[in-house]
Amino acid sequence: MPSISREFILYFAASAAALALDTAVFNLSLRLGVGLAMSACLGFSLGLMLVYTISTRHVFSQHSMADSRSEFALFAMIGIAGLLLTEALLWLFVKQLGMAPLAAKLTSACGVFVFNFALRKALLFTARSKALSTQQ
Repeated sequence: MPSISREFILYFAASAAALALDTAVFNLSLRLGVGLAMSACLGFSLGLMLVYTISTRHVFSQHSMADSRSEFALFAMIGIAGLLLTEALLWLFVKQLGMAPLAAKLTSACGVFVFNFALRKALLFTARSKALSTQQ
């Protein structure tokens, strides 16, 4: 199986695991009396850490950044951009086009998954060219 196909499938599985953790933490936090916004933040944060850990250990073998803190920061920023994209798509699909919320969420999730994978692969998990690495 070509590397990009393997990475795509493994990243999909990692994302599914992160979504499951996010949802479980969100639901548990709500049941424990934590507020809605804080529950969402906790779930998103733990899901983000899980998908980053799986991605760096099992999905992608090449890294374009040597510093893991910088790599995680950019990984997280892409995730936040994906979250903002989700919010914008939900607004468009539900409020403007009249889609059912669940259908809109699933449609948005497909596009945002591809967005996250493509940016993370291109910016974080592709070997740097020798020309770029010798200039720094």
